[in-house]
Amino acid sequence: MATTATLLDTPFKKEVFEGLSAFPKYLSSKYFYDKKGDKLFQDIMAMPEYYLTGCEFQILSSHTETIGELFRDRENGLDLIELGAGDGKKTKVLLKYMAGHNFNFVYKPIDISENAVEKLSENLATEMPALTVDAEVGEYFEVLERLKGFNKRKKVIMVLGSNIGNLKHPKAIEFLTKLKDAMLPDDLLFMGFDQKKNPQTILDAYNDEAGITAAFNKNILTRINRELGGNFDVDKFEHWEAYNPETGTAKSFLVATEAMQASIEKLGLTVNFEQWETIHTEISQKYDDKIVQWLAEQSGLEIETSFTDEKGYYKNYAFRKV
Repeated sequence: MATTATLLDTPFKKEVFEGLSAFPKYLSSKYFYDKKGDKLFQDIMAMPEYYLTGCEFQILSSHTETIGELFRDRENGLDLIELGAGDGKKTKVLLKYMAGHNFNFVYKPIDISENAVEKLSENLATEMPALTVDAEVGEYFEVLERLKGFNKRKKVIMVLGSNIGNLKHPKAIEFLTKLKDAMLPDDLLFMGFDQKKNPQTILDAYNDEAGITAAFNKNILTRINRELGGNFDVDKFEHWEAYNPETGTAKSFLVATEAMQASIEKLGLTVNFEQWETIHTEISQKYDDKIVQWLAEQSGLEIETSFTDEKGYYKNYAFRKV
């Protein structure tokens, strides 16, 4: 007979088991992403309410040369390593500049979604065939140890899309500290941070009327059904978004609209829900300069410079190791 240990033989299985056995229940937003989830997130990024993508695209488009030259190493070239590369739409602005201005570099996109990595690699091979691309599927924390091996020349580590916002501050400090530990004095960390703003603007970005964000959150239940033999009735869960302007934390939940029971065959798990019980699926942290400065100091980093969009909604910071 299979033991719990043998059943939980992948991170997905282990984290789903732990999250749905806990009280209150939770699931990780990193598991929103599969083929369907990737497409839904692209739809979210195209929504007018979801300002983050447009603001960061504006920053990279308006400051392409300044950012590119900040990255450049004329002597030995560089490795441009992007964590959470996704579809690479924003990064391509920089890649085109670097490829067209005699940069000696390798682009290494890393993403948890195998589908996203494959599509990005194919697109880049078509759009920029001369570009050297060394793509990899993996999670941030898995990859961090391997980054230390990139020590023969300058590296620039890029994390766009305010992906740091999916981590609570203690976990963000742990993540930034590990990035710092992988960096040499000439290396750069280039990272996007969504800024605090009108709370309604933030709520609208994560709670669109078309229901795309709701479908994105519910996709984790669809994945559990498909991949782990679950029998969740996805339509009996509502997506709910809350934002606390004091802490700058946006939280996403799936809320059970009635009392029910769900089973997950491959985990040997039965999950009971009271009516209105929640599954916490995601946090999206918002920042200001003071918080980013504090996170940097706690992590052994210093801010070299920053860039913002015309509305001041979003910022990209360049950090060095102290």
